[in-house]
Amino acid sequence: MIDAGISGPESLPEVNRSAVTGIILTATIRILLFLAALGVISLGLPIDPANPPASVFQHAAGTFGYKVFGIVMWSAAITSVVGAAYTSVSFFKSFHPTIEQRSNYVIVGFIVFSTLIFLVVGRPITVLVWAGTINGFILPIGLALILLASRKSEIVKNYRHPLWLQGAGWLVVAVMTLFSIQTLFGAN
Repeated sequence: MIDAGISGPESLPEVNRSAVTGIILTATIRILLFLAALGVISLGLPIDPANPPASVFQHAAGTFGYKVFGIVMWSAAITSVVGAAYTSVSFFKSFHPTIEQRSNYVIVGFIVFSTLIFLVVGRPITVLVWAGTINGFILPIGLALILLASRKSEIVKNYRHPLWLQGAGWLVVAVMTLFSIQTLFGAN
């Protein structure tokens, strides 16, 4: 939204609407996926340890479900790579004017680099687990930085972040960090 020029206190309703929409959509999809997995597991059907999510889709809807899983995974992968590339490059734009001027090329380079990692490493499930583990550490760090920035008047001007949200945010940072540490030691 910042790249699109949407910033400042007057944009707060649009920012809130966008955030709430994203949260509701993500939560709905995750709940539906959880319920599908719970349904398959509660029926006592075996889950393939080599690819647990694919086996849930296959048990739920047969070959069609397995193919839908492939489409879902491809969609998740491509949107994640493009989103991660765009977000990463947006962080690096401030380091040097050349990066900002050639950000589209840098984004494409990031995507090519990600593709090369996939081709060299292979094993998409392992790559997905490690990417999720790394992301699990990035998210609490990012939230902590946002919480710290929300207290700086030179950044947020007259905006006052409610104390209860600040406390809830730090609780989320602590819980996410704990889960990330558990995932790291469980991923080995």
